[in-house]
Amino acid sequence: MSSPVTRPFETAPAPAARSLPAWVYNHPDMTRLELERILRPSWQIACHVSQIPRAGDFVTFELADDSVIVLRDASGAIRALANTCRHRGTRLLEGSGRCPGRITCPYHGWTYRYDGSLLATPARDSFPDLDLREHGLAAVRLEVALGFVWVCLAADAPPPPSQAWAPLLEELAPYRLEELVPVQPLFREEWEVDWKIAMDNYLESYHVPIGHPGLARMFTPDYEDQRGVPGIGRGISWMRAAPSSRWSERLYQKYVGEVTAPHLPERERRSWRFYSYLPNHGIDIFPEQMDFFQVLPRGPGKALIRSASFGLPDARREMRLLRWLGNRINMQVNNEDRELCERLQRGIADSHYRPGPLSQIETWMLEFHNLLRARIPEVRLPSAPARFS
Repeated sequence: MSSPVTRPFETAPAPAARSLPAWVYNHPDMTRLELERILRPSWQIACHVSQIPRAGDFVTFELADDSVIVLRDASGAIRALANTCRHRGTRLLEGSGRCPGRITCPYHGWTYRYDGSLLATPARDSFPDLDLREHGLAAVRLEVALGFVWVCLAADAPPPPSQAWAPLLEELAPYRLEELVPVQPLFREEWEVDWKIAMDNYLESYHVPIGHPGLARMFTPDYEDQRGVPGIGRGISWMRAAPSSRWSERLYQKYVGEVTAPHLPERERRSWRFYSYLPNHGIDIFPEQMDFFQVLPRGPGKALIRSASFGLPDARREMRLLRWLGNRINMQVNNEDRELCERLQRGIADSHYRPGPLSQIETWMLEFHNLLRARIPEVRLPSAPARFS
């Protein structure tokens, strides 16, 4: 985003601003160019540092055909390596887990140290000219920021996450993100929508009062309390005084201020924070826990939602109940978003659809669209070109 350090939503889109043409959300060349020009040259969350606490612990992250291993080595350092064997390209590791001592290819047994250097090959004599030093796993750019491990697959990385998030560190400090531990396993869900539609949905809260009645019962709209820094938009929803008519929402409202640990300022025990980090991340921070999610393309008109939840270590029964209630509410919101996005994906395919005007509340979505227009100029055309640049 190109927004100034602080900006209320009222100053955003000009009246002429309109949404993108329908073809942009279901075209194979768009997927290719988005990966090449937007997603690969961006920073992506691979995991939280707490997910790889011991030497040999690893998590894999995939972006289209690329796969990265993030693991902790024997010295405690975190490394990011290309997840492809230097022999014939076999995927070395899948998912997450632990590889004690070394990384071994499951196909032909080539073995690598935690730093990616090639340690040994079976039938070593059958490779008379092989120099092990020349066949280590490729290193991938990595940075640890906000307690998360970020990777970038491009040769020329943009400014690191630590720089992008620096203006927001003071307001994030009470949540102690670096000390979090997993409270739910990594979650993946495929949606029948283009990844940009799912991201559009997260970037605007204009739909919340209608599309998410539970949130509307419990909280003020987050677009009433927004802040933007370059690359990031933030909104805060504040809990309403009136109890919800639904039992799970009402119980959450009742207990969240009482159960949340005292490290959090009292005012923040009644707020939900939403951070959008372009091009494809959301970070949601609640009093009792937080989550991140990524919206990843699975081809034209299809997306993968990858997310995980974390909280400070707390074994209290009351905290377990509060997190269960929060997850119940958020899963309902997720299901509503999925249905809304899929209806939109079908709707824009209608021959009657024409891009409509954007509300001033859709500021951050416009920022996203302008990023697309800048990186892929064809997006400005009303119909798909015969050839892409």
